[in-house]
Amino acid sequence: MFSKINHVAIVSEHYAKSALFYQSVFGMRTSDKTRTSRAQTVGDGYVGLNINPKKAGRAVGLDHFGIEVEDSETAFSRIKKKYPTVKWLQRPSNRPFAGISTHDPDGNMFDISQKNMANRTSVYRDQEGKAEVNPRHISHVALRTMRPDDMAEFYRDVFELAPSNKRAGDPNHYLTDGHMTLVIMPWDITDYEGTGIITAGMDHIGFKVENLDTFKKDVDQIAADNPLLAPFPIGTGAEGEAHLKLFQRSCPLGQHHMADCDGILLDVAAD
Repeated sequence: MFSKINHVAIVSEHYAKSALFYQSVFGMRTSDKTRTSRAQTVGDGYVGLNINPKKAGRAVGLDHFGIEVEDSETAFSRIKKKYPTVKWLQRPSNRPFAGISTHDPDGNMFDISQKNMANRTSVYRDQEGKAEVNPRHISHVALRTMRPDDMAEFYRDVFELAPSNKRAGDPNHYLTDGHMTLVIMPWDITDYEGTGIITAGMDHIGFKVENLDTFKKDVDQIAADNPLLAPFPIGTGAEGEAHLKLFQRSCPLGQHHMADCDGILLDVAAD
């Protein structure tokens, strides 16, 4: 496979607590290279989840995802040839995942890295390619965009992500690297009737778990043991209920809809 989706990034006001949530609820693992005084990084053996502390001017929430490629020059050559409006920026050396940050033609930001890039280090997998994937693992990441058909073509053309799971009448696109799926959903302001309007961009993270009933019992027990790690409530009040219904109908990959302790939407299904 030419590329793989290798990380997802969150900006959080409670980044250390969020990291503990994902370790406790999903069994994600941290690395000895992670420093408690800065961004927390946990992983499932395939995908890293980078939880960044909020800084002035940055919005809290699901921020971006990252793609690791076999050959970055090939990817950039494809971008230059067909997508001249797309630009990119070399990232500082303290960004362990991102060699370069860029965006798709609709402005959705993501990172590109290659294994031999100078600041591309294995933070969430100390033994690159040898770690086993957790039974509870990230299965997809979803974004909403104004031109889903064109953006699906962009990610197919540049990164060779393969179409999958497309059903008749489904407006979404599903592009996979063989393990992770990028879900590209349409953003339409009229979908937000009865609830607060959320702008286009990253929408939710999907997880696979070994058994949904067992997972729900574990989440209840974790919340009972430490209320700070309880999932953020969703579906409360009329506006919350409308937003939950939109979440449920937007992506058919999930069976259980929840939020992490900081309000990031999570779509969970039994593997």
